[in-house]
Amino acid sequence: MQQLLDFIPILVFVVVFFTTDIYWATGALMAAVTLQVAVYKLSARPVGRELKLTFWVSILFGGLTLVLRDETFIQWKPTVVNWLLGAALIGGHFMGKNLIEKLLGGQLKLPARVWTHLNFGWAGGFFLAGALNLAVAYGFSPEVWVTYKLVGGLALTFGYVALTLIYLHRLGLLSLPAQTKDAAERDE
Repeated sequence: MQQLLDFIPILVFVVVFFTTDIYWATGALMAAVTLQVAVYKLSARPVGRELKLTFWVSILFGGLTLVLRDETFIQWKPTVVNWLLGAALIGGHFMGKNLIEKLLGGQLKLPARVWTHLNFGWAGGFFLAGALNLAVAYGFSPEVWVTYKLVGGLALTFGYVALTLIYLHRLGLLSLPAQTKDAAERDE
């Protein structure tokens, strides 16, 4: 459910962009991310740091886009969010906090070295995503950039998750629970 809620502002931006223009889409994005935060607050669920960051960057860069009538600001928003997330992962490491471990440590038990690799791997992924956003924004039409924002962002996220799972599997750190493993062996 949370992933769907997190995806709605991007979907709203894309739909409004392709039915009107980038300025209406920017306003719709700002409204959608504000509504997203309100839903979290009204349902008494905590608003995560990533959502807070996305909210404030969307409001700031969206506001600049609308006030200055310059789409460059909204095109930079995904890059700024991604680079800030990457910087937070690296900064956290040097402050003695592995943010990836903090996020996933309840689900996975991994050696410290592996958590460090994942932390830096995801940080690199965020920096790459930010750079790719700029390459598409400046190298292609706004229509291609908006499509990339929808499809490319999801594809990169799924790619990072797949790479993480492959890495953990190759290290032998992912295993099936005993019942599932026994059932899988019987099916062979």
